[in-house]
Amino acid sequence: MKILYVDLKYDYGIESRGINHIGRDGFLQSFIDLGHEVFTLYFDEYLTTKDVLQSVVRDRADEIKPDLIFFILFLDQFEAKTLEYLKSKYTTVNWFGDDQWRFDAFSSKYAKYFDYCITTDQYAVSKYKRIGQDNVIYSQWAAIQTHPIPEFQGYQRDVAFIGGFHPYRKWFIDRLISAGIHVEVFGHGWSGGAITIAEMNNLFSSSKINLNIGNSISFDSRYLLSGIRPLVNSFRSPKNAPQIKARNFEIPFFNGFQLTDYVPFIENYFDPGKEIVLYRDVDDAITTIQYYLEHEAERESIKKLGHERALREHGYINRLQDAIGKIQ
Repeated sequence: MKILYVDLKYDYGIESRGINHIGRDGFLQSFIDLGHEVFTLYFDEYLTTKDVLQSVVRDRADEIKPDLIFFILFLDQFEAKTLEYLKSKYTTVNWFGDDQWRFDAFSSKYAKYFDYCITTDQYAVSKYKRIGQDNVIYSQWAAIQTHPIPEFQGYQRDVAFIGGFHPYRKWFIDRLISAGIHVEVFGHGWSGGAITIAEMNNLFSSSKINLNIGNSISFDSRYLLSGIRPLVNSFRSPKNAPQIKARNFEIPFFNGFQLTDYVPFIENYFDPGKEIVLYRDVDDAITTIQYYLEHEAERESIKKLGHERALREHGYINRLQDAIGKIQ
């Protein structure tokens, strides 16, 4: 199949943040490894010239004449008439990765302009059908299987967290530290700073416990009453529902033990208690961390089984092979 892949080259379209690895090494490379002929259109340089982008994407598609145009739509860069034009000549699909909190404001407005919509929110499938989009495919984020798995060389830390700064995450981690748990934190906005993909994957493997902490609205009363900002954000933030993220698959894929907050349908991808471990709230996380730091054999068994499951089922190539099969 001839595919035109339309995405951002850089993370959020910002060159200083580095390459969009999920796009390039996850989606794009998986299409190539599945045997498809793939052409790219990166639209970072047109983020401030929306009118130019419309003709660029039409001309690129008409030049290539693809069997499929695969979009990862970023806000409203593509006009309705452009998407309608492309849909009238080619099979088009878009990956909607945040339907847990963006369906009403974003996805529902664009769904009709694509032949197929891919959603990572199982609850959204029926929502698409209610607005007349019957060609909806339920898929999920994954791990980038093209990246090398680090060789395990022993543990360097007890507990680690990688993710962008968020007030709830800081509150959560401060509670762990107050309980005597040493946590090393990395990512945009933290003092530890952002790290490379290779460093991140190595950190998963070399940490006894890897935390996954969501950044959607938390209704923990202790957090909401910890200051004015948490309370205000609870009314203003659009992220009002937890969701499965790529991190849920990256940690075990790259041989890390995962302790994560519960998100809907995570049990469809891993067996909790056997392949990953869940916590209910910060107090439960403290108790669970202390338990698994002491019970090494049990922790290592969960890590091993989670890693094996992720290798079998949770790379981007698995997701795209399934999605393309349904489109064909």
